[in-house]
Order: sequence, then structure tokens, then C-alpha cells
Amino acid sequence: MAYRFNKHYSREEARALLPQIQNWLRRLNEQRLALEQTDARVGALRPEGQDLGGGLVNKQTRIVAEIRELLLEFHNREIMIKDLPRGLIDFPAVIGGREVFLCWEMGEQDIEFWHDIDSGYAGREPL
Repeated sequence: MAYRFNKHYSREEARALLPQIQNWLRRLNEQRLALEQTDARVGALRPEGQDLGGGLVNKQTRIVAEIRELLLEFHNREIMIKDLPRGLIDFPAVIGGREVFLCWEMGEQDIEFWHDIDSGYAGREPL
């Protein structure tokens, strides 16, 4: 059987990553908000024709670089961010020979749900 993902997580493997994932999600959300703020500040300068170089643009570039670095942590592990503000994450897994997602949301104590690859959050079922 051909699978869509190269990496499949057991519940234990996914569970072991949760502390790191929580840290990455926290940092991503902080940087997302910081980027929104700097984008607004840069956007406000454009109509006035002010110089867009310097500290503000450097800060924006550093924020984007950190966001990219954090997103690569998920990408390289084939862990899906389904909703960043909510902290909704899917881990590819195989259950009963079927490729599925182990589903976790920030605030949940453990990985307790799964769903079919194509069903999404609405199709969550208890493990």
C-alpha cells in the first residue's frame, strides 16, 4: 500500500514531542503577532514615502526568518499545523493498516484522538 507520508508516528512518539511542539507553537504565535505589528508599522510608512530600511525592516526580516525556521521543524518531521492560533496539530500515523492522523490541540493533556486523512477535525474519534 502506498502512503502519502514517509514518517508515521506512534502515539508514544507523538506524545514525546508534545513539550517541544508546545514551545514551537508558542514561539510561532508570538512571532506571527510580532510580524502583524511590524507589517502594520511598515505599511503606515509607505504612503509617506519614508525610508523603509533600517531597524524596522531588519526586525521584520528576523521575525520572518524565525517563523521559517520554526515551520521547517514541523515540515521536516511531516507534522501538520492545521490551525496555528488554536494550536491544532496532526501527526501522520498508521492504524489498522490505514494512514490516518493522530490529532492534538493545544490545551489537551495527551494525544487522545485520531481522524482519517481526509475527514479533518470534524471526524475526530477517540483512540
